[in-house]
Amino acid sequence: MNEMMRSEMYALLASLWRAAPAGEALAWLRAIEAEPGPLARGLGLVQLAASSRSEQELAEEYQDLFIGLGRGEIVPFASWYLTGSLMELPLAVLRRDLLRLGFERQEGVCEPEDHLAALCEVMAILCAEEHPARNEFFERHLAPWVQACCRDQQAAKSAVFYRAAGALADDFFQQELALRLPFGVPRVAAS
Repeated sequence: MNEMMRSEMYALLASLWRAAPAGEALAWLRAIEAEPGPLARGLGLVQLAASSRSEQELAEEYQDLFIGLGRGEIVPFASWYLTGSLMELPLAVLRRDLLRLGFERQEGVCEPEDHLAALCEVMAILCAEEHPARNEFFERHLAPWVQACCRDQQAAKSAVFYRAAGALADDFFQQELALRLPFGVPRVAAS
């Protein structure tokens, strides 16, 4: 998989974790034709799940899974997975690294920068630009916890479409980990 394809996959995952798919994005997901390869299973599951759910059902699933009343089933933030709390040291380290790379927080964004969608958006840009810091960024800010989050998503009671999206993400991040990480980097186990 080349860097542009990685960028596109990061952008797709970011969009799914930013909001429930609707309109043209949902139509595109329903029309996916997975080619043979390491992501075929996950893409096929996403296509099938997108085809079996209405926009309203997807919006409700997203709400229950990631927002909830007080808190959703999944808390897709690096700080949460790494420390058990929000707004902790991993966020401070991330903010420093984002500043060093020239990224600025967009106006109107209320989530902290360690939200999984935001991290995937940054990776999409870094991969598209073939930025030399892309591997280091992945190793520091995604590798230690992202698969635990994907697996929690697949096991979540309220997940249907997002179970499939979690499987696709898990397949993708397994590839990323194999490609980008030196042997022995610690990871957070699924909760």
